[in-house]
Parts: sequence; C-alpha cells; structure tokens
Amino acid sequence: MRRIPSRSAAILGVSPLCAPVLLSSVLLSSVLLSAVLLSAVLLCAGCAGAAGVRPLAAGSSPDRPSPVSSAPVSATASPSVSQPAAPLAGKIVGIDPGHNGGNFTHPAYLARQIWNGREDEDCDTTGTETAGGYTEARFNFNVATYLAADLVAEGARVVLTRHSDTGVGPCVNTRSEIINRAHADVAIDIHADGGPVTGRGFTVLEPVADGPNDAVIRSSIRFGAYVRAAMLRYTSMPESDYYGHDGLIFRNDLAGLNLTTVPKVLVECGNMRNPTDARLLTRPSFQREIARAFAAAITKFLTGRTTTG
Repeated sequence: MRRIPSRSAAILGVSPLCAPVLLSSVLLSSVLLSAVLLSAVLLCAGCAGAAGVRPLAAGSSPDRPSPVSSAPVSATASPSVSQPAAPLAGKIVGIDPGHNGGNFTHPAYLARQIWNGREDEDCDTTGTETAGGYTEARFNFNVATYLAADLVAEGARVVLTRHSDTGVGPCVNTRSEIINRAHADVAIDIHADGGPVTGRGFTVLEPVADGPNDAVIRSSIRFGAYVRAAMLRYTSMPESDYYGHDGLIFRNDLAGLNLTTVPKVLVECGNMRNPTDARLLTRPSFQREIARAFAAAITKFLTGRTTTG
C-alpha cells in the first residue's frame, strides 16, 4: 500500500517521516502550556483569598452575596476566646423548702419524734396558710423552684430536700442530713410565718452553737446578714415588727439549724396571716423577687461579688 503524506506534514512543510515527531512535540508543548496557565489561575485565586475576597457560600449566587461576618479580618488566625466561667461554677447550694403539700394528710407521720440536736421535736408540721387557704408549703416550694433555676443558671449544683409539693415530709432532721451529705457550700431553709394578724415582715433565723454546727456559726451569721440586706434591697417586704430584732433572731430549737454542718439560715419571708403580707407572698412575681434576693445573697457569700441591678 502506498503511504499518503499526512495533511499536517503538508501544512507544516516537513518531511512525512518527521511529522509524527513534530506533532508529538506540539502536543506536549500544549499540555505544558495548559498546566502553566492552570497554575497561574490557582495562584491568582489564592492571592484573591488572602486579600479578603471570599468564594460564594453554598446556596449563594453572584447577585445574592454571602453574609459577611462583622468580625474584623486579621492577617493571622484569631486565638479562641474562652467564655467567662459562671460565677457559681463548682459550688453546691442546699435549698430546703419547708413542710410539704401532703403533710395535712398524715398527722401520725408528722408526730413522730426526732432528735434536733438539743431535744426531741416533731418530725415536721403542716406549716401555716393565708386566710384564703394558700399554704406555706406551696409558697416555700415555689420560691425554692425559682431560686434553684437562678442558681443553676449561674453554674451552681443545687440540692433540694424535696422535689414536689404533693408528698409528705421528709422529717426535719433528714432534711439537714440531705444537705450535709451533699457537702453544700451554703444552704437556706425557706419558710413563711403564721404570726399575729397585725404583724408584718420577714425574719432571718440564725443558728446557735450546739455541737454539730459549731464550725459554721460565724459563717452562718455572715450569710444571714447578706440575706437580710438582699431582702431589703430586692423586695418590698419590711423587717418583722413582731419577731426578732432588725429582721434577725437566733434560734437553738430547730433541727435544720442545730444539725447543720454547712453555713445555713432559715428565713420567714413574711407573715401569711397578715393581709398585706399575704397579698405579696401569694404573687408569683413577688416569689421571684424573693428568689432573686436569696440568689444575690448566696452569690455574695460564695464569691464576694455583689449582684448588680
């Protein structure tokens, strides 16, 4: 068969024998040129990125720019910024909402005698109530619930002596044991009083040394002062005008205070028998104010930091 000169060889004006070699050289040169051009494109894209030009985000289009961060652009990677630690992180707080909603139904259980550190006393009582039937147990639990939420938000671990308002007990000595075993950094017993109808105001009850609580008397008194100040600052409830002096009183006959091994006070938040106090104590908004006051006092005691606002 006669070999026909290729058209490429004819066009290039070379010998047909050299055409394949020349053609291969041309193709190789084209490949190398393409690679050089691609490298240049990629290099330019990298330069553009370094200059602050960002590629479109997924789902974006040229006429709908990607959202731009408000953070300033830095030539170097920004170090990670750690969030400030919660003020009560690592702290344990005990909360004892006095009495229980079902205590009315078990008088025999309540009458059981327990040792309160000095003498025998009843396991628990029903607590008081307003003239309209709003129970102290319900008030205590509501405030405790609000307070627990505030403290958890600040990083604390909260230990409650009861978790509902439909049960019975536990006995007052058991309540102290629950908080003591948790090694709480501080604790508060929440109550409301059933005083004379004409009497108004709150009282902070502080412990008297009797053995188990000897090591925490001074710290409990300091905490009590913070609670008193916070009640006056954050609520409209005045100091009691019938019980204690300047909103404070020492008690040596209560298991919750006698048996404590952690700093603790008991607060009578107001007089449920007084119509003015009762209107305040039964309002959820006022219960939240009391919880806020307690949280502020606890934070001050544990950190030295005064809550603003």
